[in-house]
Amino acid sequence: MLTTGKAILDVANEHSFAVPAFNISDWAMFKGIVEISEETNAPLIVGIHPDEVRHIGREMITGIIERSHNSSVPIAIHWDHGATYEQILQAIQYGFTSVMIDGSLKPFEENIAITKKVTDSAHVLGVSVEGELGTIGGNDSYAEAGAAEIIYTDPDDAVTFVEQTGVDSLAVAIGTFHGLYPAHLKPELKLDLLKEIKNRVQIPLVLHGGSGNPDDEIREAARIGINKINISTDIKIAYHNKMREVLGNDQKVREPNAIQPACIEAMKVVAAQKIELFGAAGKASLY
Repeated sequence: MLTTGKAILDVANEHSFAVPAFNISDWAMFKGIVEISEETNAPLIVGIHPDEVRHIGREMITGIIERSHNSSVPIAIHWDHGATYEQILQAIQYGFTSVMIDGSLKPFEENIAITKKVTDSAHVLGVSVEGELGTIGGNDSYAEAGAAEIIYTDPDDAVTFVEQTGVDSLAVAIGTFHGLYPAHLKPELKLDLLKEIKNRVQIPLVLHGGSGNPDDEIREAARIGINKINISTDIKIAYHNKMREVLGNDQKVREPNAIQPACIEAMKVVAAQKIELFGAAGKASLY
């Protein structure tokens, strides 16, 4: 069931739901995310950031591809926040079926140029492309470097960007942060802005961040135009908080097969809630 991001998101776009893109950093997390997706019969996008790729290594990507081929639900393997054309070529060589090129901090014309270059190359090889317009705020290393504040996506620019680049999906800035939402700001999505962008570009839209945004807003965003939502912080907090609890101060607790199962289960609880919230549960039957 390994497939492309476009194949997964086009169905989500047609049926008005969002596919979770869970960022994973080790094999146990990946195994758990696939299991909960199969249990809920939900399509899955496995997001792997360049830092995470460096951590897990190319050999694990091969294992992820093999497991995805044997999944009972459709899976795309997505290179998250690619920064350069060379990185995207690396992702394609590794076997990723979907890539993101993030030129959001570049001047508009430069963002168009690099995104079009990536799209032209990736499409020849059957790989889907996600671009980004506007900047999503962030307070951790996975945000766009230097993007401490949100710069909202302009609908006119979105139309031009999609027409000139040919991207399959577009990440938009409508009021989310990478990582934990800053305590001094009120989480609030600009749903009217989302509606306007969606009405004008039609293609699948992507939401990065979302930790701290109210569930009702996320649910509505998935219903009216967001078709992919990146989830990293929430599942990793659940996973590692449980790990801290299991480990305690007992040095006799040291075997991964004794430590990780409870961590996986804690992560799966959070992932299942996201799958349900996004409207993705049961949707694998559409493919």
